[in-house]
Amino acid sequence: MLLEPELIDRPAAASAAQLARRTRFGAFEADPRSGELVKNGRRVRLQEQPFQLLSALLERPGELVTREELRTLLWPQTVVDYDHGLNKAVSKIREALGDSAESPRFVETVARRGYRFLADVTVVIDGSAPCEPDAPPPAPQVAPPTRPVMGRRHGLLASIGLMLLLAAALLAWLSTSHQGAQTIHSLAVLPLVDTSEDPSQDFFADGMTGELITQLGRVDALRVISRTSAMTYKGAHKSLATIARELNVDAVIEGSVMRAGGRVRITAQLIHASDDSRVWADSYEGDVRDALTLQVRVARAVAGQVRATLNHGERAAFDKPRSIDPVAYENYLKGRYFLNKRTGDGLRAAIRYFRQAIEIDRNYAEAHSGLADAYALAGDWEYGVLSTTEAFSKATAAASRALELDGTLGEAHTSLAFALDLYGWDWDVAASEYEAAIRLNPSYATAHHWYAWHLMLTGKTSEALQQFSQAQSLDPLSLIIGADIADALCINHDFDAAVAQSRKTLELDPRFAVGHYELGQALVQLGSFDEAIAEFRKAIEISGHSSVFDSNLAYAYAVSGRKDDAVRIAADMAAHGDLYPSAQANIALIYVGLGDRDAALDWLDKACDIRFNPSILLRPAFDPLRSDARFGELMHRIGLGKT
Repeated sequence: MLLEPELIDRPAAASAAQLARRTRFGAFEADPRSGELVKNGRRVRLQEQPFQLLSALLERPGELVTREELRTLLWPQTVVDYDHGLNKAVSKIREALGDSAESPRFVETVARRGYRFLADVTVVIDGSAPCEPDAPPPAPQVAPPTRPVMGRRHGLLASIGLMLLLAAALLAWLSTSHQGAQTIHSLAVLPLVDTSEDPSQDFFADGMTGELITQLGRVDALRVISRTSAMTYKGAHKSLATIARELNVDAVIEGSVMRAGGRVRITAQLIHASDDSRVWADSYEGDVRDALTLQVRVARAVAGQVRATLNHGERAAFDKPRSIDPVAYENYLKGRYFLNKRTGDGLRAAIRYFRQAIEIDRNYAEAHSGLADAYALAGDWEYGVLSTTEAFSKATAAASRALELDGTLGEAHTSLAFALDLYGWDWDVAASEYEAAIRLNPSYATAHHWYAWHLMLTGKTSEALQQFSQAQSLDPLSLIIGADIADALCINHDFDAAVAQSRKTLELDPRFAVGHYELGQALVQLGSFDEAIAEFRKAIEISGHSSVFDSNLAYAYAVSGRKDDAVRIAADMAAHGDLYPSAQANIALIYVGLGDRDAALDWLDKACDIRFNPSILLRPAFDPLRSDARFGELMHRIGLGKT
């Protein structure tokens, strides 16, 4: 059973002084109203609970604040390991203040009892001069600043009455201020920080970040940055304003996840990027089995804060009960983690983990969808882990099962459409599935990304480039989207732009093998053969041999005059079908470079027989075959021939 959410930015111990004053100590200033800690005028990032703990200590400088008092203030209903949470919060405070436990200047640990704030504290009343914590404020203040004393009953009734008056005033202020607040149309969910004691649980926080992104991505009124781009900021020491500028968003969500004893606690806050102000903060706790339900509650709360009007389908998705076996959920998160690596070994691991999740819970729709993506990619000519026949059969079966379990799952519609594009060649059905996916989850970057390839294949280049642009807007730091945009530019014969885009992608990660491959592909078309060969070799050095890397290297050898080297690679790929199970079209590419049109078309016939991904035929390298009648017949078999 879930506990009722705690509004952690409105603790029961809040006082009149907290709503009207800021606290200074050393070079720092803390503002309880905005939840901000500032050093010499610059904001110091400090998460919600550590800030609340610091505020509590600042209310009673020089006094011992016991661990039990802090637990009552910060974790009044929790059953998770609050001792660990308290220790971690104090550690975060010391990190932000540049303090140490051994020689404390600010926060002193009183062994087994609690903590004491050591430095001198000055209170600044808005509209007045600074004053000491216990000094009465100057006129025209009505009441002196008060200090909340946790666990004491003296003056309780008066305090409650004052708090009610202040709450009414605060609500009136919030109502007025929100009327003039800037509308939030786009946001990014920064990686949730793992505050669990076990470091091996880090993947759980990453997975919860992804789930929250998925939930918010279903809201049509919001542009939500994809998980791939958001996760690049894990552990990054950048200001929120910088992150928001780099991702081009109006707001960011940051928070933490703590998992202990079968329970999970999620805290989150919504920060407006333009002025670094906190719009909303809250905390949710429940059983690990209900982790997905907690994410839905967070997403719904955020949607309400940004005033996103939910349509019927979005409300239904948020209202749908979500409960999953914790072990199945862990396996699913690991599957997504390895799927995103986009390597042969990563795909094998992803398939293994998705299958383990399904063995535990056969009704886990998201796991079936993930498995479908892994199977589909595993048979693609870029990876070649499975034969195309096996990949198509298993991918469509998994995607269909996911849709049977949850027809509102945008990811599952995308999975089915992708398999149909790669191997089924049912272009009309694939198009309708992509459109359904985008309608259900408009911020799902992968749907826009793969739909762009569908549009490229069906000759709608301008629409395809728009979808690529939308995908990049949702996932601006995605390496594979950046590389595929370079690929699309190359297909469009804009080789200089393809080179520039590839170099831009490699700036994000010089060790991204596909980026080197795409750069090499464009350089070949520009006649820069030596540079291209170097790029293909770099891709192989980073990621190992694959049908796409090896065949493009051989093609570059062929067109640059090194035909013996090209023939040797083609023969080796043909002789090792176990290592290159879906390489027929890639071998055809080598023979195009060698000028042997008949051999190239023979290999394309073999590829067609086993249903390959026809997007390879869009590459400029195949231009010499386009006037051949056999090539035209092949395109008609695929369903892409001109009528």
